[in-house]
Amino acid sequence: MSDETHVRISTPGGPSVDTTVGAMRAAADRLSPTANGQLKSLIERIERLEEDRAAVMADLKEVYAEAKGNGFDVKIIRKVVRIRKMDRAKRQEEEALIDLYLSASGEV
Repeated sequence: MSDETHVRISTPGGPSVDTTVGAMRAAADRLSPTANGQLKSLIERIERLEEDRAAVMADLKEVYAEAKGNGFDVKIIRKVVRIRKMDRAKRQEEEALIDLYLSASGEV
């Protein structure tokens, strides 16, 4: 990408701005060494976490495939995992509402 390529960037809480790659590089050069170091560190941490997440997602996929291969219903396993994460009171409240709604709709 050339330094004169125009790009549109959005700023947090602010409007989008049209600029050039060269202007962005010049602005980056004006960051203090401390800010540059912090930014680089944050980006590297994010990249490592993204790699970790990808590895965990691959592991989860394998476990779900194993469960399916053993004849278990993966959709139900996902629901069980979601339910087990819930606070007990929250889970009981949700179950009560489900029962109420099923009764009201004539399903029970």
